[in-house]
Amino acid sequence: MAAILPPSMLGILGGGQLGRMFAVAAKTMGYRVTVLDPDANAPAAQFADVHLCAPFNDAAALKTLAQTCAAVTTEFENVNADAMRELARTTRVSPSGDCVAIAQDRIVEKSWINKAGLPTAPYLAIESVEDIQVELSPYLPGILKTARLGYDGKGQVRVSTAEEARAAYANLGGQACVLEKMLELKLEVSAIVTRVSSAQMAVFPVAENSHENGILDVSIVPARIAPALAASAQQMAQSLAEALDYVGVLAVEFFVLADDSLVVNEIAPRPHNSGHYTLTACLTDQFQQQVRAMCGLLPGRTDLLSPVVMVNLLGDVWKEDGREPNWDVLAEAPNAQLHLYGKKQARPGRKMGHFNVMAATADEALEQAEALKDTL
Repeated sequence: MAAILPPSMLGILGGGQLGRMFAVAAKTMGYRVTVLDPDANAPAAQFADVHLCAPFNDAAALKTLAQTCAAVTTEFENVNADAMRELARTTRVSPSGDCVAIAQDRIVEKSWINKAGLPTAPYLAIESVEDIQVELSPYLPGILKTARLGYDGKGQVRVSTAEEARAAYANLGGQACVLEKMLELKLEVSAIVTRVSSAQMAVFPVAENSHENGILDVSIVPARIAPALAASAQQMAQSLAEALDYVGVLAVEFFVLADDSLVVNEIAPRPHNSGHYTLTACLTDQFQQQVRAMCGLLPGRTDLLSPVVMVNLLGDVWKEDGREPNWDVLAEAPNAQLHLYGKKQARPGRKMGHFNVMAATADEALEQAEALKDTL
């Protein structure tokens, strides 16, 4: 397949912060960018050549994308997979609508992960009220998760008894769910792989992630785990990309268990919050990789240039009257980089930006990053 070169037009479904950072990467590399997003103030639109302000399933907007873009990608998985399949009839689309559809549904996703020979937590697929009338003890205590449209901790309920699980299922309106056994975790890590073909794959250094209220808080790179375990996570991410015949950037989140074994938690068919450290600390960042993959270019090298810590900035950091946080301390730190997403309104739990701190060791970077966050 011929490579797509600048100044070709690239399209992206979704104009949030991931779309914004994609647009910056694409524009820097000499491409033009069309963003499809119904929000007039979409963060990515500030950097796009064209903003199609329309719903993601708008036939006219999708037709414009297909006719004007050499290739199209997405910034989030809850986009219409059928729309992506339709686009693929006339233009290059990555990842495929089929891969996005797998990532949209936890039941399908987990069965694919297992089919690829990789372990998940024990789980029960619940697609009807009959499915939850079975013996539930193998999955308890557990987390009941909606099969579709759940991210950043949304659509999840912790349950410790069969009665709680059945009540939670009823409260979720009887929609398809997964009851997943809670495992004793040592920590959580992620590996982000870029795949163009079987012969063209690159994987980023593994990030160690900590969450707060279901939302990523801090990523530490390199992850503070044994090198062999990190290599294993990278290998598993590549195996999964291969099994899916995936084209693009794929994030794979893992649980590290008490015995140092790895279990796949979930996948995201796009650049990932835990990969934002690559913007300052890697030879190629995850958004450049997204551009390269969709254009059929060899993935860039992923060498880590320095230990780094990424800290998410949620709307909670903003003042109650809407005033900005105290940026001067962060601006004065010569080894820290602030990235703000251009969102008009700060709300608790809303991702507004992040900052990266580079230092001689991951522990030093973490100590400084935490101190900086406390000053905001």
